[in-house]
Amino acid sequence: MPEPAAPGAALVPLPDLDADGRAAFTHDGREYAVFTLDGQVVVTDGACPHKGGPLAEGLVKDGAVRCPWHWYTFDLVTGACRNAQAPALRRHEVLDVDGRPHARVVPPATVSLAERLRAHARGED
Repeated sequence: MPEPAAPGAALVPLPDLDADGRAAFTHDGREYAVFTLDGQVVVTDGACPHKGGPLAEGLVKDGAVRCPWHWYTFDLVTGACRNAQAPALRRHEVLDVDGRPHARVVPPATVSLAERLRAHARGED
């Protein structure tokens, strides 16, 4: 079985996809979203980087997912926001483990209050 590559990383078996080719799961208190794109499974953070909207409930169209709360649209291949200046959507590697897809989920780096305040002052929040 492959080993997690980064500190805090974990290999998590993916849930079954619904009829639309998507799912959501929680691991270690964090939400994740699962989509299919051109027959490939894509795993992202489940919360929109803008304000935490539930991306697994978003519209998937033209290779992107649109957050149902504020319509920020994220490319499922790159994670880049297509329609606003927003942080990229984090993607997680998908691996086949014993014939079953797993996600290598990596928790985000801890950001101090001072770092968040500096980012806010730069308009990056």
